[in-house]
Amino acid sequence: MARLTRREFLGSSLIAGAFMISGTKSSGLILGANDRLRVGIAGLNGRGGAHVSAFLASPGVEITYLIDPDTRVFARQVGRIEKQQGRPPLCVQDVRKALDDKNLDILSIATPNHWHALMSIWACQAGKDVYVEKPLSHNVKEGRILVDTARKYQRIVQHGTQNRSSSAWARLRALVESGKLGRLLVSRGLCYKLRPSIGFKEPSPAPAQVDFNLWLGPAPEQPHHANLVHYNWHWFWDFGNGDIGNQGVHQMDLARWMIPGATLPVAVFSLGGRFGYKDQGQTPNTQIALFDYGPKQPLLIFEVRGLPTSPLHGQSVGNILHFEGGIIAGNKFYPAGSNQEAPLPAVDVPPRAPGDIFANFLACVRSRKVQDLHADVLEGHYSSALCHLANVSYRLGQDVSPEQFRNQLRNDHALQETLARMEEHLKQNNIVLSDIRYRVGRRLKIDPDTETIVGDAEANQLLFRQYRPPFVVPDRVR
Repeated sequence: MARLTRREFLGSSLIAGAFMISGTKSSGLILGANDRLRVGIAGLNGRGGAHVSAFLASPGVEITYLIDPDTRVFARQVGRIEKQQGRPPLCVQDVRKALDDKNLDILSIATPNHWHALMSIWACQAGKDVYVEKPLSHNVKEGRILVDTARKYQRIVQHGTQNRSSSAWARLRALVESGKLGRLLVSRGLCYKLRPSIGFKEPSPAPAQVDFNLWLGPAPEQPHHANLVHYNWHWFWDFGNGDIGNQGVHQMDLARWMIPGATLPVAVFSLGGRFGYKDQGQTPNTQIALFDYGPKQPLLIFEVRGLPTSPLHGQSVGNILHFEGGIIAGNKFYPAGSNQEAPLPAVDVPPRAPGDIFANFLACVRSRKVQDLHADVLEGHYSSALCHLANVSYRLGQDVSPEQFRNQLRNDHALQETLARMEEHLKQNNIVLSDIRYRVGRRLKIDPDTETIVGDAEANQLLFRQYRPPFVVPDRVR
């Protein structure tokens, strides 16, 4: 990346009066001081606002850049930042301009999914620490490349799965390891979140304030349409990962965390479809995914429902732990054979670094102790990869009638039970099962050590993607 002069930086500002903090005596700031961290926030629609709030509330932190291809989103954040900091941040559309500033310490990323890994890799290469929203990556291999890049450049990279900072979930993890409820049989994640039809939007010119080339970034060249900017990109494979990789990655991360030592599984299977309406979206609004960690390990099951649905054991967006001795749902324990809540057994919880996900990140940036991160880049990689592997299975599936699929099942009791509830849910939404087809995914055998799919070249192709120059994730660490 070419160095930009101060004049070029000032000229790129999109907010009148915005300027870059220079660290001169007149500014009253000393660049590089250990007690002051300078942050750039990329992606300001939606979750990006929470990043602004978190860093504004953090002592010794200054937001010096706002970054977004859509200049319309700057105004809603600049005023409150200037009011609190006494000066506005510099606003730029291209993240590379911010990364070229040697005085920037941190890049905080809340962009669409397809930008997460590349932006994080660029930041690590530029010597910045990174807070990156979930999912860590858009596909499996770029997640691994990000992990290895962070390690090579010795950067602190925190993943935005904030439940990792929860003391309640740390206690449940300790309870699993204690064996006081017997073996954990199934770790279940739920994403029951209403997702109405997005309709159809015809190709149209991007708004004048949006640099659509930058918005596309590493994704394939294609026309703009109004279902992309700003939210519905989640339901298109080029940019998002469906709800399993959107809201669902939070619950996926918890489900995996509850299985001691779990990284990638040895087998993955997924099925589902986009039911209840016809629209432009590509990803399933109804999905079941099974992750097999081997005969002596719990099964991980994930369920997505985007149509109106009843909760399961009181959980809609949440997790359920099925033990030999009963179930835990919503931090409530129900002993086997009973509908009455009982106290959770007492356990000793190993000590861990304090703070919420942002405070923990900032503490680790200052201490340089990667081991103290609540949601290190490697944990984010594994949990995001589970979502991607489920989608690989789904995308390579065949369309089969519900009756045909049920007839194929034999002794897979966990899948039978989950499928039966899914079918009842569809019926409650006036979907006639004989009128639909399930996308029955390919059963994938995984090599966790190499992070590849065994004996399936077609599936392995979906572990990476073709990138659009110059927005290219390298095929190895550089």
